[in-house]
Amino acid sequence: MEIVWNKISQPQWDEAHNVLGGALQQDWVYGASLEALGISCHRAQVILDGQTVALAQFICRRFAGLVGFALCTRGPLWLQPLPATTQAAIYRALKRGLPVSRPRFALFSPDLIDPAEPSVGRLVRVMTGYSTVRIDLTQPREQLRASMEGRWRNRLVAAENAAERAELKIVRAGSNPAQYRWLLEQEMSQRESKSFYGLPLEFVERYIQSRPQTAKTVLILRAEQKKEKVAAMLFLIHGTSATYHVGWSNEAGRAVSAHNLLLWRACEELRERGIQTLDLGGINTRSLAGISRFKIGTGGQVVTYGGTYV
Repeated sequence: MEIVWNKISQPQWDEAHNVLGGALQQDWVYGASLEALGISCHRAQVILDGQTVALAQFICRRFAGLVGFALCTRGPLWLQPLPATTQAAIYRALKRGLPVSRPRFALFSPDLIDPAEPSVGRLVRVMTGYSTVRIDLTQPREQLRASMEGRWRNRLVAAENAAERAELKIVRAGSNPAQYRWLLEQEMSQRESKSFYGLPLEFVERYIQSRPQTAKTVLILRAEQKKEKVAAMLFLIHGTSATYHVGWSNEAGRAVSAHNLLLWRACEELRERGIQTLDLGGINTRSLAGISRFKIGTGGQVVTYGGTYV
């Protein structure tokens, strides 16, 4: 087994990531966008018998100038089926070879559902897994609507009727920062008022501009009433998948269920772009109950990952 660090090319990485429908956190430009903000990123290529069998992107930070932490979220990406014993050996090799000065810890939050999966049996789970909702966009349009909870679908129909009466308009925003910066400002206000954290807002602009065709990095939709913004949603695109990243609505938007229509229109447009899976970005029924109920109501698959291991 050979672990090669920071040598693979972006086209090679992108090809594998796209085929596997990899998560946002394992997209090359996710790491590159954070690097542009001064956050370290290391990419590993695992070679076994002359073939690349796994890729792993680590986002690295050092706290208090002393201890380094390298987090591989939703990875490694397994390019072919491997026995659990081989995967376990790869985890250990990645930890040993990580090019971050000691003292440091390598943490993995893999795409595993079972926290006792044998491949992580030699690792220690330090955090429980988070949950999210994933929508399969390869389903027929009729099946997508049939999967929705009744109340969620009724709100969508009400919003569609408002749109037909010209009381609600859905607009696709452009990728020029001036066209969506207002939404990031609203997101910052939401974070402050609700005391929650997320990626640096500067990350979004870096990510959107990271590829020549921004249709491959972002979809932004906003809802308007009489030319006044009442709601918006921003989705980050990564290969054949997309992740819901930012959403905002005011009282007027909530009154007409604008988010239901925005999400439905987003599903339709993402399907047209060849996107196969939409990740709604995490749910927490305790601290974010309303948002979580909205996401679950779409009828997507609720997934809870195994956790974070060291």
